[in-house]
Amino acid sequence: MIIDSHVHLKHGDAAGTEYSPAAIVEIMDAAGIDRSVVFAISTTARRAIEMAAAATEMFPDRLIPYAYAIPSFERPVVDELREAVEEMGFRGIKIHRGVMSLADYIIDPVLALASETGTPCLVDFAGDLQAATRMATDFPDLKLIVCHFGLYLASRPEQVEPFITLAEERANVWLDASGVLMDWMIADAASRIGADRVLFGTDGPHTQPDLVEMARRCVRQIQNLELPEADRTMILGGSIAKLLDL
Repeated sequence: MIIDSHVHLKHGDAAGTEYSPAAIVEIMDAAGIDRSVVFAISTTARRAIEMAAAATEMFPDRLIPYAYAIPSFERPVVDELREAVEEMGFRGIKIHRGVMSLADYIIDPVLALASETGTPCLVDFAGDLQAATRMATDFPDLKLIVCHFGLYLASRPEQVEPFITLAEERANVWLDASGVLMDWMIADAASRIGADRVLFGTDGPHTQPDLVEMARRCVRQIQNLELPEADRTMILGGSIAKLLDL
């Protein structure tokens, strides 16, 4: 089974591009992807939860919902996140440095909730190793997924190597391989920390070169890694299935 661990119902681009659940499943079918984790960003936590809940209600056997953590002046977001993970069946929480601070006085209530409930946090650190290290260290029970090996579309090994080292040092850190250009570093990470802590993801949908081919290329990237077949299979779906207890 191929499971995409990183799919956007709503992106954080300038247009705030959204994709319907039906469109996402159509892409999955064409690319040979069985299930996908879905979430929305760059909106309120409440709307993101509503979007993911509606998507998984439409396709309960295909889509897996993550909530979205972002502060609000209207209500305590941590209460909304607790409801999502404890009552609505949400399996993870998405956090994005590009739209909020990761300072301890802002994000720690979310991390405490995630630690308490055993809920993984998928965090885009945008290269902020200090924040990733602090979270993994201060919250040893937190299941911390580092998006894009630390930095989206990184072009130099030194930009992602420290995050692989962090995962070596901290068993509560997983690495999300979406948006990773350097294929050999995915294989290197799998050999160093174990394929069961490396997660396949597309960070899609994206239109370059087109919606389906983009997803297919992400699948092929993992299939073509110089790794034992069992490791490739683990990365493509086994690792996230194990983490989320699917």
